[in-house]
Amino acid sequence: MAGPAFRAAAVRVRTPATSANLGPGFDALGLSLGLYDDVVVRVADSGLHVDIAGEGAETLPRDENHLLVRSLRTAFDLLGGQPRGLEVVCANRIPHGRGLGSSSAAICAGIVAARAVTIGGDARLDDAALLELATEIEGHPDNVAACLLGGFTLAWMDGGAARAIRMDPVRSIVPVVFVPAKAVFTETARGLLPRTVPHVDAAANAGRAALLVEAMTRRPELLLPATEDRLHQDYRAPAMPESIALVNRLRADGVPAVVSGAGPTVLALVEDGAADKVARLAGEGWAANRLTLDAAGACVLPLGS
Repeated sequence: MAGPAFRAAAVRVRTPATSANLGPGFDALGLSLGLYDDVVVRVADSGLHVDIAGEGAETLPRDENHLLVRSLRTAFDLLGGQPRGLEVVCANRIPHGRGLGSSSAAICAGIVAARAVTIGGDARLDDAALLELATEIEGHPDNVAACLLGGFTLAWMDGGAARAIRMDPVRSIVPVVFVPAKAVFTETARGLLPRTVPHVDAAANAGRAALLVEAMTRRPELLLPATEDRLHQDYRAPAMPESIALVNRLRADGVPAVVSGAGPTVLALVEDGAADKVARLAGEGWAANRLTLDAAGACVLPLGS
């Protein structure tokens, strides 16, 4: 296969925040949220220049170690070769280390931008290959599936290959996120999980995960029982006791609340009319944000929009 040719013009990619698990759907269910990172990528004559504004501007590397740059490089290899140089400008709004899919947003931005800036990139790297590549980089498909596809997603591994389906959530559902000041890294939270769980808990989670699909897509009045989890949240409590306490307090008040991804952000899924009231329930130490449901997923946008 001949080496690729690249577009002279820059491309702009927008990627949404995501929430995985949603309670019982551990490593399978994901939701795309209306909070976005933007990246502009241009092929340059030589070198690498990375500029970062917003979340992570003080801490993220500005070289080949940046996750977005590593994702760009991996995608370019699959597309047939590396460009001479790259200019990357990031505008980050998704909080880091909070369970809102910031790493998935960076990975998906990188591979989508690489495909977009490569002439004929869609033919060389189709949507199914994008999901497989993003999963390979991230290590699991739940967040990257929601980030790429938008909406409400179910992801799984089939013979080592990532697969996902997209569903439309009920429009009246409003996600409210409660973001704490302190981060918890995914590796820490995942390291607290036991190697085995009681059969009764696994069976309960399977039923609740199935119910959650019905609740998210047709019957949101079932969201409170559908978001009950016995598989991961309580095991992670030592790393985020305040988050688990908030989840329990909200659920006691009838609010469908879960730990978002690996935490420590808390996600509530509520009806439109109750969202503002729920957002006021967390108290001090939490940044409460009412978001929208994202339907588009990762997308290439005009530079001037």
